[in-house]
Amino acid sequence: MDYKDYYKLLGVDRSASESDIKRAYRKLALQYHPDKNPGDSQAEERFKEINEAYEVLGDPAKRARFDQLGSSYRAWERMGGAPGGFDWSQWTAGRPGRVHVEMGDLGDLFGSGGFSDFFNAIFGGMMSQAGPARTAARGRDLDHSVRLTLAEAFKGTTRTLDRNGKRLEVKIPPGAATGTRIRIAGQGERSSGASGDLFLIVEVDPSPFERREDDLHIDVSTDLYTAVLGGQLEVPTPAGPVMLSVPAGSQPGQTFRLKGRGMPNLRAPSRHGDLFARLKVLLPNKLSREDKELFEKLANSRRKP
Repeated sequence: MDYKDYYKLLGVDRSASESDIKRAYRKLALQYHPDKNPGDSQAEERFKEINEAYEVLGDPAKRARFDQLGSSYRAWERMGGAPGGFDWSQWTAGRPGRVHVEMGDLGDLFGSGGFSDFFNAIFGGMMSQAGPARTAARGRDLDHSVRLTLAEAFKGTTRTLDRNGKRLEVKIPPGAATGTRIRIAGQGERSSGASGDLFLIVEVDPSPFERREDDLHIDVSTDLYTAVLGGQLEVPTPAGPVMLSVPAGSQPGQTFRLKGRGMPNLRAPSRHGDLFARLKVLLPNKLSREDKELFEKLANSRRKP
């Protein structure tokens, strides 16, 4: 029978606190949960091991017994013990005078093979005198989509949700983008144990702006005369229009950077990205006689050596 190091399975030190163990367990359980890894037998097996480890380390009595066993096993290894030579018989569950512990419900999740031979041999027969207790399963996390306009994503907004008979007002911070996940603790699926969490999945409606992280890009149109002679051009931003000074001789496709006029950073809303305005020059499709004469004069003057 192979020894299982439950501390190693959860990735915690032997001195870890109960909260450290619980935090490590929840992180790994979410990562390897079968609902998130459908058809993945390796993830399912890993999920079983994680639950078995927490079944022991999450219970003070089981953890104390495991620590006692672990010390003996490591001492035996240091003495050069051969594989398979450890005397497991003295640790067999159910012997008189041993500590009584309680079984959990991992077997109910996966059938009779839920626990390993190691677990069953060391803990399996040591039922509480008060009868078998069940570790309450945590409710599933749930996703809920919310749509925002770019203005809402820029300024931040709220959404009101009906959850479990309650009306919740959820704050969505400035800087949210399509795919942003906002966690609402304890508002997921209810269960006999702790409720799961609710995650709002943000989707920002299409807009004239192209977003690249916190920067925004937009095409702005101007007439030929402003591009040639220079002038003022109104540029839209999520906070409202601003005036851009277009220098004389500006070229089609030329890009102007408006510093700090982009989206707020989700984690630091006081910090903004930039806005990049790309110039589109509109050519006149109809010319008056006077305009045509002026263009011809300009063309002739440029042709002269």
